Amino acid sequence: MQDIRVLVVDDDPDFLESVSERLNNRGCVVDTALDGAMALEKIGQNLYDAIVLDLQMPKVDGMETLKQALANKPSLQIILLTGHASVQVGVEAMRLGALDFMEKPADLDQLVEKIKEGKARRIDIDDQTREAAVREALKKYGW
Repeated sequence: MQDIRVLVVDDDPDFLESVSERLNNRGCVVDTALDGAMALEKIGQNLYDAIVLDLQMPKVDGMETLKQALANKPSLQIILLTGHASVQVGVEAMRLGALDFMEKPADLDQLVEKIKEGKARRIDIDDQTREAAVREALKKYGW
């Protein structure tokens, strides 16, 4: 697997360490954040193929982090991973633009597949955005 850059966000340091190690062993380059505010700062400074985001966290919760992150970088692929799942919250997360909503403990193989799907979707969105910008420039200058 080609390196996939992932940000894992959770307020439980033991969970972060465990998931990071397991994703690293599967070829992911993992960065971590302990809350939504820290995640938003890292998202503003770095490029990630996917973000694995807890729902309930201090300072800025997962849903607000999802909203702010996608408002700033619409091509982000965010997977909510929570121990507090409900159909209503899952539907709301997907409506806001989450790639998926998974319940802890998640199957690592399924999580890695979703992360790979996120990377592929991010690349497609970035390619489409660049192509649209080129078409617009060509149209603007009459080429």
